[in-house]
Amino acid sequence: MEYCSSEYLQLFVDETNFYNSILLSTLLPERLWVPLPHVLQSWLRNTIGGSIVYLLSGFFWCFYIYYWKRNVYVPKDAVPCYRSMLLQISVAMRSMPLFCGVPTLCEYMVEKGWTNSFSRISDVGWLAYLVYLLIYLVLVEFGIYWVHRELHDIRPLYRYFHSTHHMYNKQNTLSPFAGLAFHPVDGILQALPHVIVLVLVPTHLTTHVSLIFIEAIWSANIHDCIHAKLWPVMGAGYHTLHHTTFRHNYGHYTIFMDWMFGTLREPMDDQSKVMD
Repeated sequence: MEYCSSEYLQLFVDETNFYNSILLSTLLPERLWVPLPHVLQSWLRNTIGGSIVYLLSGFFWCFYIYYWKRNVYVPKDAVPCYRSMLLQISVAMRSMPLFCGVPTLCEYMVEKGWTNSFSRISDVGWLAYLVYLLIYLVLVEFGIYWVHRELHDIRPLYRYFHSTHHMYNKQNTLSPFAGLAFHPVDGILQALPHVIVLVLVPTHLTTHVSLIFIEAIWSANIHDCIHAKLWPVMGAGYHTLHHTTFRHNYGHYTIFMDWMFGTLREPMDDQSKVMD
């Protein structure tokens, strides 16, 4: 079956309809979402799903590190105040509907046949799937690194967009909720590599959707100021330094891009306990 045939493209539509139905039928009366065009249903599902992932991952992680394990991971005087966390939640939730336009656009492009995406791993085989996934992750990492770096280097981009996220630059203001506390334009720019790479690399749709939501959880993790010291992962120790120096550790999942382009700075051994 040709990937661009109408029969094959219908597999993608059926798949996103399935995702829409699972979430929306569980949370909303059918009269509120069934009459909507398919693309709006997908956007609504992404927005609600993204909000749930953000709020639940942030809440449970904050509860664990600040209360359940109080003074184990974070000193008492370094726990962010409620006001800081509520401000981060407010910024993220205002931007969430626009953030979720990116995965919705990706799904639309796949459904229209504008990409080389495949619906079933068996269509390409496990070896090809893993190779494509590796290429996808490397290119996305490269793209996010340079978008993030330019958001700092190009002053108008930093001043009007990225500075919103860098309001939180100390351990007692950074929290897992800061992970998505972006100006909507900033968040969209940093998500664009996913759109571009989706066009360039054959991608499994379910894997792509999963990676988008995993990013929300990952973003929460790297803003908790706890350095896991798991090389070559760009953990919170590295990312906390990014929030204090502004010129280092722009990477997303790994330290490789910062190492390649000379912006890597290693966290101190006691970075998880003390912030100067």
